[in-house]
Amino acid sequence: MKNLNRRKFLTLAASSAAAAVTSFSGCNSQFSKGRHPARWPNIIFIMVDDLGPEWLSCYGGEEMKTPNLDRLAKEGMQFSNAYSMPQCTPTRATLLTGQYPFRHGWVNHWDVPRWGAGCHFDSKYNITFARVLKTVGYATAAAGKWQINDFRVQPDAMEKHGFDEYCMWTGFESQNPPSAKRYWDPYIYTAGVSKTYKGRFGTDVFVDFLIDFMNRHKDKPMMLYFPMALTHGPLTNTPLDPDVEDKVERHKAMVRYTDHAVGRLVKALDDLKLRDNTIVFFTTDNGTAKKMTARMNGRKVKGGKATLGEPGVRAPFIVSCPGLVPAGVVTDALTDFTDMLPTFAELGGAKLPEGVAIDGRSIAKLILGKEEDCSRQWIMAMGFGAAKLAEGRVAGVKQFADRVVRNKRYKLWVLDGGSARLFDLLADPAETNNLMESTNPGVVAARKKLEAVVQSFPGRDAAPKYDKTPPQPWDRKIKGKRGRK
Repeated sequence: MKNLNRRKFLTLAASSAAAAVTSFSGCNSQFSKGRHPARWPNIIFIMVDDLGPEWLSCYGGEEMKTPNLDRLAKEGMQFSNAYSMPQCTPTRATLLTGQYPFRHGWVNHWDVPRWGAGCHFDSKYNITFARVLKTVGYATAAAGKWQINDFRVQPDAMEKHGFDEYCMWTGFESQNPPSAKRYWDPYIYTAGVSKTYKGRFGTDVFVDFLIDFMNRHKDKPMMLYFPMALTHGPLTNTPLDPDVEDKVERHKAMVRYTDHAVGRLVKALDDLKLRDNTIVFFTTDNGTAKKMTARMNGRKVKGGKATLGEPGVRAPFIVSCPGLVPAGVVTDALTDFTDMLPTFAELGGAKLPEGVAIDGRSIAKLILGKEEDCSRQWIMAMGFGAAKLAEGRVAGVKQFADRVVRNKRYKLWVLDGGSARLFDLLADPAETNNLMESTNPGVVAARKKLEAVVQSFPGRDAAPKYDKTPPQPWDRKIKGKRGRK
């Protein structure tokens, strides 16, 4: 299977491109109309930045305790086999659209406010789960890290993506030093204005905003999206641990504050008597930074951000809502971030947009306890490293990016367009014994099934779809790859 995708390139590329370039202008007309009862569930999706399961005690992490997250898991459902993408931008675009990077085009990282070049997450060509839920009356809000639009150029980007209100760290804006701060003295964009919150800690600003939003909209269905800035570097102290200086201790302090922030949100739900009708999702955008190592279930796990190993793509994934989501369940069901948009749509009674290719499958029935497993037979992760500029537009570094596909037991690595590695994750969770040359019938059969999945993908990855924004004074000519942030 060394060149399995090149063989399919000519036949698949054209049809893939046609499907991927569907325009979303006038998109609301494609959705179902109407509203639903106010008691349809609220949804809060919390996504931490750069944190693998090895740092959570409910996943067997041995470095520290995360009591609020442990309680969330105990009161709900904890997934063992959930995939994010390996790095920031591919994960965020995949989550918002329900599409894999090979379809939405954000195959590599691109820091839009910092690198510009006219590139951005364009609402004309990209759907979001917020826009889907708004069609059935949900109030929508977002707080935390965005980084895929530059609000100096597109001040209405959040509204166009379907968020009624927002409180966002846009990302490091080029030639604007205050915007680099996301923790102490954070630079945050709210209601069309960016400003520094002097003396505040960014996570507190975000959580306060979300709690205020819940108070003001508690009588109607709500969708809250909280892509935290924590625990991404720069390493810092926190209001709970103001004096820590050691790098590892600062990282632990940031994980502890992540747990604290989740606890504040859950307490607010209790105080508002919304807890039993609010489905809380907790996960991360990719694995921990490589410089961090933690013990989990008796073995050392090195951070795997921007890699295809399990520490880079296997995400902690918890879903909790007393009375709706069964309590104390640990499931080995497969899910990845493409599943979120269709899941939110089903939970909220919304139809998916017509004419839009959605790669994910809803896991709503699974998390509501209406089925023991979902129909997922495999999950996939791809997308890391910085993108490049080609003829003035952002493009993937490779025509067919490296990726991994797995079922509940076996994991296939596809590198340079061909099968390269195969691991039995049950017997070898650290991925040390490559089984590609195995003649064991069971292993061979598993490899062929996963190879067939890869053969079903388009032979060439899409590029991001956007109408370029006009050149700005802070734009610089960028050649080649950009660094990672």
